[in-house]
Amino acid sequence: MDTSYAGMGQELRIGSLRGQVSEAEWRARVDLAACYRLCDHYGMSDMIATHISARVPDAPDQFLVIAHGLLFHEVTASSLLKVSLDGTVLLAPAFGEGLPDYNLQPAAFVIHSAIYRARPDVMAAMHTHTVAGMAVSALQCGLLPLTQTATRFTSRIAYHDFNGPERDPSEREKLAGHLGGENVMILRNHGLLTVGASMAETFNFMFGLERACQAQLAAMACNTPLRVLPQAVAELSEAAYAPGATRVYGRKEWPGLLRMLDRADPSYRD
Repeated sequence: MDTSYAGMGQELRIGSLRGQVSEAEWRARVDLAACYRLCDHYGMSDMIATHISARVPDAPDQFLVIAHGLLFHEVTASSLLKVSLDGTVLLAPAFGEGLPDYNLQPAAFVIHSAIYRARPDVMAAMHTHTVAGMAVSALQCGLLPLTQTATRFTSRIAYHDFNGPERDPSEREKLAGHLGGENVMILRNHGLLTVGASMAETFNFMFGLERACQAQLAAMACNTPLRVLPQAVAELSEAAYAPGATRVYGRKEWPGLLRMLDRADPSYRD
């Protein structure tokens, strides 16, 4: 079955890859395609910039990522590239004669291969350039404990300084080192990054981090003193969000998010 989209004045036809991959990989592809659609739905896309990836479950030295040139709302399970950690594209869809070369973006390779090389526990990674995320990334103070949502992250957030667009493979060691064992990172003067043990968890981290950044900017724009949470209260709230303290975030939300996508446009599953 072909999925067709109008793009660049031409029809973008993507043949199904389902018969060419394992069931485990196909499930990962569907979840990743869903995440791209959700990112666009919630206003976190940036045309063809930024990227989300998923490790191939039964081939941990490989990952799935968008073909550079697709908009997030166009992504389907069959439109994703399968890439090795050394940057070799192992499987790519055929996009049709006369269409642009939808290939692997260098920055996507550098960022995502860095994470999967360094963190065997990570199964998905998400990078955004939202206005709120970029703005907080440019603040010397970073993310402040101003809201309950922010306290999910403030004691467990990593920072990575901007050294130019991440196109140099030598940047991978620095990025992975700064992320360490955390699941959330602010790329200073750049944007946001989250990772997780599943696509659902990774998206949930990003959704919460984005909301925390939006709330901080809204509060700072009011031109009145900020009420930063007292340290004892912030620490109490942070402890409530510690890994294992409650539920695994994303697990309950994900089925409902997929139902929402299915009602609107189930073509991400193709």
